[in-house]
Amino acid sequence: MRVILDGVFNHASRGFWPFNHVLENGAASPYRDWFLLDPDVLAGRRGLKAYPGRDEVEAITRQRAVDEAMAADGRHGQLRSVSERVLGYQAWWDLPALPKLNHANPDVREYLFGVAQRWLRFGIDGWRLDVPQEIDERGFWEEFRRRCRAVNPEAYLVGEIWQPAPEWLSGDRFDALMNYPLAEAILSFVGGPRLDMPLVGQAVELGRHVHAIDGPGFARQLRTSMSTYPPETTSVQLNLLDSHDTPRFISMAGGDASAMRLGAMVQMTLPGAPCLYYGDEVGLPGRHDPDCRRGYPWDPARQDGRLRDFYRGLIALRRSEPVLRRGRFEVLCAQGSVVAYALFNDDSLDLSAAGTGEAGHDVVIVAVNAGDAPIRLECNRADLAGYLAEPVSWTGRGWGSEFASGPLDHGTFAIELGSREGAVIGARPAL
Repeated sequence: MRVILDGVFNHASRGFWPFNHVLENGAASPYRDWFLLDPDVLAGRRGLKAYPGRDEVEAITRQRAVDEAMAADGRHGQLRSVSERVLGYQAWWDLPALPKLNHANPDVREYLFGVAQRWLRFGIDGWRLDVPQEIDERGFWEEFRRRCRAVNPEAYLVGEIWQPAPEWLSGDRFDALMNYPLAEAILSFVGGPRLDMPLVGQAVELGRHVHAIDGPGFARQLRTSMSTYPPETTSVQLNLLDSHDTPRFISMAGGDASAMRLGAMVQMTLPGAPCLYYGDEVGLPGRHDPDCRRGYPWDPARQDGRLRDFYRGLIALRRSEPVLRRGRFEVLCAQGSVVAYALFNDDSLDLSAAGTGEAGHDVVIVAVNAGDAPIRLECNRADLAGYLAEPVSWTGRGWGSEFASGPLDHGTFAIELGSREGAVIGARPAL
């Protein structure tokens, strides 16, 4: 087991002890430069309003609307943030409970680096870094990486960045990003016409990119996602379907359990580190934040047991097939509502299945039909000629795609896929 902590180093809470000291002592506090304070506060002419009343909250709401309208018209509002003007300090998204830290202050940086190192020494295995793009102090994240790796050379550092950002993964800052572009592509494909677009649109970033796509459209997005970064980086990307910052995947897919199964199947058969948000494995719904953070349904009567078993089987499948984790990815073919892709072993993997003593396959082919009608998929790939193929099943699979074991003559294979079904095929070179 590995433990990754969520590091929120852009802002603190108003319960943070240095902020309390400023609340109590104002400009006389030695911690006043730990935060981004209004000039009148620094001059001792006013205090902070960390617990604003209704009038202040309404003032923040009104001023944000004015600033956003000006920005939409290409005009510049006031340089100071709304919260700085109303509350006396800059707050993240102008939320009074979340004062922003001043990363230009070397004492703040040293404190944060010390926190990161302390928990690594305590035994955690890495950090997930919240809104890292909002910390624009030059060299902050480079030094953060150096400090973390000095304690644990294998510490996993993953940034919450929602867009493709190769510049953040060039070896001097993070190891991986939260792979929201892949999540958007998967949701667009398996959700299709079932998508609850008003709900999707409430998560602004998803609303820009999620829309129903067919097999060829998904194939294009998969190729882009798998080629944006070098293979060694792609193999450690944090591949998620949803998170505490988005509506639940199953809810965005219109409550359709088959979309959850197909999405999980794709997620678990691609290079990267699959991230399972608690409750997805039993079909927990959830709309926009905070509803997406509702409690886990411990009562078995409120769980989708079939989906849970399906997830268990997929996880076991991924563990038993090393090529799924680190193989060379290629889209094989796509037509209509279907896409097929494969992971190839380039003779660099140990294919012994974890804990079984059996060898994994040299090639694993995954075919997914997101449509509502059965379909026959035929593919021809010269690089599969001379392979023997067989269907691969897993506990809880529960659907009936048909594929006959045998040689892939001239690299051709055909598979019958039912409505909203997928299949996994394993292949080894013929002796």
